[in-house]
Amino acid sequence: MSIALRDGVSALEVTTKVTLAVLALASGVYTYLGVRDLLNGDTTIVFFAAVIYSVAVSIGIYAFWTFLMRFLPHVPDSKSRGLLFACMGLGSLMIIAMSAWLNASALAGAAAIQQHLSVSVQSYTRDLDRSHNNALAAQSLLPDIQMASTRFARLSDAEKAGSLTGTTGSGTVVQLLTQMSNQLDNLGKEVGGSADKVRVLYEQGGKHLEKMRELVSDRGPINTRSDAFGKETMGLMGVIAKLQQTSVAPSVKRAADGLVSGFIAPAAGGRGDLADRQTSVVGKVEQAVSAQAKALSDAAEKILAVPVVEPARFQPLSTAEAVLRYAGDFLPSWAGAISIDLMPAVLVLILCVVQARIREENEPIAGDSMTAAQLLTALRLAREVEVAQHARRAAEQTPVAPAEVEAPLQPAAQAPADENVTALATARAAKKE
Repeated sequence: MSIALRDGVSALEVTTKVTLAVLALASGVYTYLGVRDLLNGDTTIVFFAAVIYSVAVSIGIYAFWTFLMRFLPHVPDSKSRGLLFACMGLGSLMIIAMSAWLNASALAGAAAIQQHLSVSVQSYTRDLDRSHNNALAAQSLLPDIQMASTRFARLSDAEKAGSLTGTTGSGTVVQLLTQMSNQLDNLGKEVGGSADKVRVLYEQGGKHLEKMRELVSDRGPINTRSDAFGKETMGLMGVIAKLQQTSVAPSVKRAADGLVSGFIAPAAGGRGDLADRQTSVVGKVEQAVSAQAKALSDAAEKILAVPVVEPARFQPLSTAEAVLRYAGDFLPSWAGAISIDLMPAVLVLILCVVQARIREENEPIAGDSMTAAQLLTALRLAREVEVAQHARRAAEQTPVAPAEVEAPLQPAAQAPADENVTALATARAAKKE
């Protein structure tokens, strides 16, 4: 088995070198693509800088794995092997730091920037919806305002028939109730009119979002699309700011507070007990106005308490930054980029296993018995060793006459041969038994 393993290692030596060279070259190419997007300046300088860096990476990767393949499989003791494995781990981390993340940038950079644009679209969509809802929140006050205005108008009509003071006509109470009804009616018209402005602004913001979505799904150059996307975000941020300024909640609160603070009770214009009745009704109207104003003010205060929408400014990202930020979304690309650089580690481990097996096959086996085949092999090896030793000794001696050389050598060579024949016959007899 050891002979077959040695032959296999020798036969795959060229394949191993070619594999290392191809993997190092592939890593260098993708490293070049990643570095080129990071550098700015003159085109020629950027080109040569990226080429030099990628070549250095390719050579470093090839040399690193070649060293490990040459030395690590042949180190038998655990301490030295552990140190070499530690060197392999440190080198792998350095390769990932200088090459793998750039490979990932080249493989998934455009997709990562597109992911960034898609996430930004979702964020701006939420901001537009929130600002739109805040602007429309004041519309919820419109029914209360209209009901209050209608209530005062009905009381005014009822007072004309004498339902409140007991005297028909359009006196002080009628004028006061009509005035309150008109103020609330004007406030309701202002609130209702703001809905049209909000709708127009929301449609304008929707157009910006539609254009942004088209840029995300487009197939053009990613950098050009990113620049156009940034322009659209600026327009959308302006729309969001206008929507927040369009809210009439502050106007409703000011108007509600003004109903109380600016209320001036008119002097009774009737004579006799009519003036007292008018004064009493005016006091009740003032209480009703205060209650209605407080309710509107509290409702407007709740609307104003909602946090103001502050959309984040769009930040363009480079391919490397986008890949790092959205690394979790591109795990297959990261796995492929790292595998290109660390694939030789598997070859190193395979060689370690094969060389360990070869050493085990070549080690002597301790035992009390031997098979006939093992005995014959041992005898053949012993004979070859002894012949080699005699030849070496003869070469070391001083040259003498041929007759003198042949005389002492013949018995020495003959004796082992006779012993070998005897041992072979013994082994065959034992095998037959």
